[in-house]
Amino acid sequence: MINISEDTEKFAEKVLDETTKYDGHIIRATEQTVQLPDGRQTKRDIVYHADAIAILALTKDNKMILEKQWRAPVQQLTLEIPAGKIDNRDQNPLDAVNRELNEETRLSANKIEEITGFYSSIGFSNEYMTLYLASDLEPVTMELPQDDDEQIDLIYVDYEQATELFNSGQLKDAKTNMAYLYWRTLQ
Repeated sequence: MINISEDTEKFAEKVLDETTKYDGHIIRATEQTVQLPDGRQTKRDIVYHADAIAILALTKDNKMILEKQWRAPVQQLTLEIPAGKIDNRDQNPLDAVNRELNEETRLSANKIEEITGFYSSIGFSNEYMTLYLASDLEPVTMELPQDDDEQIDLIYVDYEQATELFNSGQLKDAKTNMAYLYWRTLQ
């Protein structure tokens, strides 16, 4: 078995200074001065973000739920699976899964399985996202308030349609691509 932690000391950088450049409601951006293992110094831009969840939600007739929404950073309409950050409303990640399913799809899942966890953009951000499979979906009995700054339309795609979206490059979101590729292993 490969154990990369044995090499941590060889590669670890020592943070000498960290200055906050921006502190907003979703992220905190800093500039670090670090000492490299060979003694040289350099700068690192770091974005701190709350941990998050993403949901491959499959309906009883085996359709993936995708959300159409505008994303300001890329100035595009995107297709994405339901997702959101874990925040102070949540005792654990499953609370966030249930909350986001309710808010964004108005569904609840009788079965939730963890698929995998990953850093969304490890080169500059510490955001860690856990991908879940939600199935045996049914309408919620009590709707939670939706985020007032989100405009979301839902679409339901079968496996062939999802494959077409993936192959044509219309799925550009990393978590959504990862969810699709996992779904592919279930076929």
